[in-house]
Amino acid sequence: MSLKLAVLSTLLFSSSALGAWIPWFNSKRATVCNGRSELCGRSYGNVTYLGAHNSFAASKNPFALARTQEVDVTAQLKLGVRMLQGQTHMKDGRLHFCHTSTSSSPLLSLPASDTISACGLFDGGTVENYLKKVKAFLDANPNEVLTFIFTNPERVSIPNAWKPAFDNSGITPLTYVPPSRPVKRNDWPTLGQLIDQGKRVIVFLDEGADGSAGGVVDFILPQFDMVWEDPFSSTDKNFPCRVDRIRGPLSTDEHLNMINHNLNTNIIPIGDGVLISNRIDAPTTNGVNSILAHANGCAPFASNRAPNYVLLDWVNVGQGPAAVARLNGF
Repeated sequence: MSLKLAVLSTLLFSSSALGAWIPWFNSKRATVCNGRSELCGRSYGNVTYLGAHNSFAASKNPFALARTQEVDVTAQLKLGVRMLQGQTHMKDGRLHFCHTSTSSSPLLSLPASDTISACGLFDGGTVENYLKKVKAFLDANPNEVLTFIFTNPERVSIPNAWKPAFDNSGITPLTYVPPSRPVKRNDWPTLGQLIDQGKRVIVFLDEGADGSAGGVVDFILPQFDMVWEDPFSSTDKNFPCRVDRIRGPLSTDEHLNMINHNLNTNIIPIGDGVLISNRIDAPTTNGVNSILAHANGCAPFASNRAPNYVLLDWVNVGQGPAAVARLNGF
């Protein structure tokens, strides 16, 4: 046996070498990530994702005034949505996606003196059932990185309500747990790394994930510590930008950022008014020109970088995927 063959044989079959060699032979690296080979080597924090505002609130009924989408969450994902947003409330002891009391809902905002029963405006069902639908998509599409940004206005317990919903849906094993929090925008893994590690679901919650709602769950991350937003419920087609919601300790530049590109109409312009999502102008609002203009308006607050999330109503209308592709440089 030649010296080279002897060395190779020793490396392959010694117990110490097996641990180093076998993963090299068996590993499969993602070559297409979120539909693009070019994104595999790009940091999660350097990618723009199409988002669905109140993704649960889907209806084709034009008289369902609290709706924000026309197609359900599965259809949204098939269209290219990779960030799902939703508002939650407790109903009958279970966590639901829904619109409820007026004070906490930016959509269909009625005067504060009015009260509406839990999920009375729009009930999208339990969080657990919603997550099971998303899990089915993730199972069928193993090279996709997905983000959740959910609201928790009642500060429902993170360990006792939120974690069981993720556990029971089967999504928990797919969630990414950062080595420390908060994560700076430039410190996120690449999409390829997230996919290769099987940790391709990022979960943000606006309230309570910092431990103020019953405790910390390692994969449920405090949104505003890492993601800033510009104003929501805009009625201005120009979408003027400013940093509207953010928390420290990271600088603004170190945060990810989301643009709320969903236009509203005030249907009762008296007092506080009543806002509903503007479906009529959706083809223009969700057009490439409008989205890029909004992104450019926010760029100075993000070191002239594209936003990470473009949040839309009516994701099946307009050119949302094309605009996001442009923002990603394609």
